Amino acid sequence: MLPALVRKTWRDDRRALIGWTAGVAAFTTVYTAFYASFQGAAQLKQDALPEGMLDFLGIADMASPAGYLQATVFSLIGPLLVLMCAVTLTARTIARPEEDGGMELLLAVPLSREAFAWQRLAAAGSAITAVAAMPWLVLLVVVPAIGMEIPLSNVSAASVALVALAWCFTGIAFLTGAATGRRGTVLAVVGALAVSMYIANAIGGMLDGWRWLRWFSPFHYFIGTDPLHTGWHVTELLVLVAVGAVTALIGVFLFDRRDVGV
Repeated sequence: MLPALVRKTWRDDRRALIGWTAGVAAFTTVYTAFYASFQGAAQLKQDALPEGMLDFLGIADMASPAGYLQATVFSLIGPLLVLMCAVTLTARTIARPEEDGGMELLLAVPLSREAFAWQRLAAAGSAITAVAAMPWLVLLVVVPAIGMEIPLSNVSAASVALVALAWCFTGIAFLTGAATGRRGTVLAVVGALAVSMYIANAIGGMLDGWRWLRWFSPFHYFIGTDPLHTGWHVTELLVLVAVGAVTALIGVFLFDRRDVGV
């Protein structure tokens, strides 16, 4: 039996969860289904884009099935949707009720602060995982259905990397919310960090003298190894999971010891 606080959190967030799940699934389905129409003019469309833009987005080849999926689902919009969901739902765990004055009611449950934080994080984390896994589930069906010649193992590798990226930023967002108790701060800090890390990864991929920047960006560990072409890279996945786990642990520690506003 799941803890009552986890079930309550799911109930409170059910509309947002349904909306995010449906939206990400629809986005993945529509963009992937366009591949057949796009394929005939793929090279022309790729040549029409500035080379610097392709390099910035990390797109090497839009004509191949793997290159098309990377350009449409895994390069920018897909991760952006998943990370927006992760940050929004995670900001509701600690920061929103504290900022709105509802923390006193939530903390009235017979739980320690540490258990409270873990259960709120578990509820949000499982919901975020469900949303982040939607591209994986959709692609496993759509890719064979429309005849895209790409190994499903590689599709799975990229999709699991997207889930790991969501976990990474979920931990960071939880740490920010647990430390500050301010939803606006969570959105601002994590949003700025995500943008700066994306740019760092892009610059590191474009300029030889700046390649070291990529090692500080979660996006390098997510898509920098090109899993749609090269398959699984377990070390990179573990780095993303480790960052999420460590930041979540620090967040629980800080929340347990901070003077919480009620």
